[in-house]
Amino acid sequence: MNRIHFTKMHGLGNDFIVINALKNSIHLTPDKIKQLSDRQLGIGFDQLLLIQPSTQANFYCRIFNADGSEAEQCGNGLRCVARFIHEEKLSPQSSFTIETKAGVFPIVIDDYDHIRITLPEPQLQHPEMELEFDHQYGTISAAILSAGNPHAIIRVESLTVAPIDKLGFAISTHPSFPNGTNVGFMQIINPSHIKLRTFERGSGETHACGSNACAAAFTGLINGWLTSPVTVEFRYGSLLIERDETNKRLYMTGPASRVFEGDL
Repeated sequence: MNRIHFTKMHGLGNDFIVINALKNSIHLTPDKIKQLSDRQLGIGFDQLLLIQPSTQANFYCRIFNADGSEAEQCGNGLRCVARFIHEEKLSPQSSFTIETKAGVFPIVIDDYDHIRITLPEPQLQHPEMELEFDHQYGTISAAILSAGNPHAIIRVESLTVAPIDKLGFAISTHPSFPNGTNVGFMQIINPSHIKLRTFERGSGETHACGSNACAAAFTGLINGWLTSPVTVEFRYGSLLIERDETNKRLYMTGPASRVFEGDL
């Protein structure tokens, strides 16, 4: 395999490698992606992002989870790709569109701490699904949504006592979700502020997840628990989620950070 240049980036600790494949076709097998994502034996990342040409938008982004599976959408990843595109002068503008398997997303860059993505409102599939488990967890109630990718949102009293890792895996692989699901554990601090921890299918618990933040905020908004705009707090920072109810859109604003570069 020829050498491939990559850039390590993160959005609030949700980390990626970004690869420019606009001019050269790049194919990485699931096994190779899994090897590269290993935090002891590889580079270490939650997702791998390939920037490719698009016929529907200014750019196309393919998204691969740490286990090599392909994802439809990634909010934090799109902000990192947006910074990469702008910083590398791949676009002369600070506003452009990026296509993923979930659709086309407009991006506006005010600065690298304030990158805004416009997304359609998540589709609420089940306002309250009862998920049955064995005696360890019993029955868990979750809101089930699609934000281009699948999400289950569970409201908890405290994130410090919820068994995020084990319960997140159990929900993510529940038979109700044959293709898996991302799981968000939401603690409401006040009507404009939540804390969130996310277990991502194919990656495990990550430090942040933009689409999960949108799904959690939307769940709170439609249930009357929250009012827009909503600050979604993760371990290493926050996203701002605003709802445009008239046009049925959400705006997600947050940072993107560049860490280092290298060659595969």
